[in-house]
Parts: sequence; C-alpha cells; structure tokens
Amino acid sequence: MEKRKTAFLRLFCNQLFTTFCILLSFVTLIPLFSLLYLLLRKGLPLLSFSLFTQLPPAPGLQGGGFGNAIVGTLTMVTLGTLLSAPIGILGAIFVHEYAGDTLLASLIRFVGKLLAGIPSIICGAFAFALVVLKTGQFSALAGGVALSILMLPTIFITAEQSLLDVSSSYRNAAYGLGATPFQTIWSVVLPEALPGMIMGIMLAVARAAGETAPILFTALFSQYWIHSLLEPTASLSVLIYNFSALPYHHQVQMAWTASLVLVAMVTGTNILTHYCLRKKLS
Repeated sequence: MEKRKTAFLRLFCNQLFTTFCILLSFVTLIPLFSLLYLLLRKGLPLLSFSLFTQLPPAPGLQGGGFGNAIVGTLTMVTLGTLLSAPIGILGAIFVHEYAGDTLLASLIRFVGKLLAGIPSIICGAFAFALVVLKTGQFSALAGGVALSILMLPTIFITAEQSLLDVSSSYRNAAYGLGATPFQTIWSVVLPEALPGMIMGIMLAVARAAGETAPILFTALFSQYWIHSLLEPTASLSVLIYNFSALPYHHQVQMAWTASLVLVAMVTGTNILTHYCLRKKLS
C-alpha cells in the first residue's frame, strides 16, 4: 500500500512539473507573438510594392518608400559577412584542429567571448576611427567593417562549437586511411560542421541587420540610391530610428512598415537557409 502511494505521488509530481514546464514554454513565446502582432498591425496598412522601389519622402510629405535603405542594408550586411565569415571560420579551425589546448588557443577563445559582449556602439566607434577618419567620409565600406566586427565573435564561437560536435571517430577513420590533416579537415570535418557554421553566420547576420549605433557612426544615412561603397548609405535600421522620432504620422507609419520588412527579411533568410540545409543533408 505504501509503495502504491509513493508511486502515485511520484507520478503526480512528474505530471505537475511537466505541465508547469509546458506552460512556461508558452509564456516565453508571448513576447515574440506580441511583437509580431504589433508589427503586423502597425506595418501592414502601408505595405505596398512602391515602398521597395522609391526613395524616402521629405519630412511631412506623403508617399515615397525605402528601397535605397533595403539595398544599403543588404550591401553592408553582405560586406560584413564577406569580411567576418572567413576569419571566424578559419580562426575556429585553427583553434580547434591545430592549436588544441595551448595558451594561444585559450587566449583566442577568451578574446572571442570578450568581443561578443562588447556594446555595438564601441564597434562603430572603432570602425569610425579605422575607416571614416582615414578616408575622410562616411561610407558603406565603414558600415560593413563595423558590422563585420559585430559578426566575427558569433561566427567564431558557433564555428568552433560545430567543429567540436563532429565526432573524433571521423577524424580517426580519415587518418587511418592515410589522409593528411588538411585533407581530413577539408573533406571530412568541414562537411559535417557546415550546417552549424551556416546557422551561426545567419545568427550573426540577424544581429547585424538590425544594428543602428554602428551604422550611425560609419555609414550615416542617405536619401539616395547607393552608387559607391565610399559614400554615405541608407539602411533600414537608421531609417526606422530617424522616422520614428519625427512628429509626422506618415513617417512613423513607414518606420513600422520598415520594421516589419526587416524582420521578414531576417526571418525569411533563416527559414530558407534551414530548409536548404535540411534538403541537402537528407
């Protein structure tokens, strides 16, 4: 009888805590769905094709769009990815596959984690001193450099974790067949770690696309289409920042729509990447 009571009590506690954990899981989704609902309610009324092809209107005027901000954002994020992804991935390969448990590897890991916690405005100030002051003007190039500094620690940390997740048996099997370390890394380890690395790059892209402070320091803003990497460039994050502070209803409405487009771009890129990786692995 006593054993039955104990078993019943354990089952009851298990069900209770399971239900509690499920409820907490749904609670964590409330802020996300609240944000999505707010973006859809505020941003959808103004959404149209012309927003993607026209330039921002002057303060107080109707119409216009933010096509130049979309192009500028894509340009700077792409530039930041091209600068940071090779460094982050190659650095992770060196630390995990070659350096091992040496002092140098520990130092690089420490610096990577330290960079991940640095405020974005500091990265913008660094890129301002490194590029803007040297070239004498705000530019998309400076914005890309600032975003690459932001993206680098995320790519490095996720790339090293992806390499860590690759079983050592794969390496041992390759070495047993006579493969060199380079052949093992290139042909065996990297294909296994590639999905995790790409997801890490997408996480870094999602963070960089919504940054405002480093872009204000480096690319500033422009009312026109981008023609060169060495000129001030519009971006969605700065447009949202500028328009949301204006005392005009149309500009505030455009800021909400631009926020919705930015979230859709980042979410769509992540979903497409995840789908392509799943299809490739299957």
